[in-house]
Amino acid sequence: MGVVLAAVGGVTAASAQGEYRGTPSQQRACRPDVFRLCAGEIPNVRAITACLAARISRLSPDCRTVFEAAGYK
Repeated sequence: MGVVLAAVGGVTAASAQGEYRGTPSQQRACRPDVFRLCAGEIPNVRAITACLAARISRLSPDCRTVFEAAGYK
């Protein structure tokens, strides 16, 4: 789930390699949480996703919905 990279926006090595960036809506929902909770993981998509998933209870309601829809609980 590339929601995380999408959340930080911009073109990075990860996006150049074709990793999923999420929808624009997912990007908007999770961008603040990436910077608030997982900024140290930028630009590593997998690390950001894992970081957010590990903190699902602390995510904003919109970002939590994105993760729960993707099967994270």
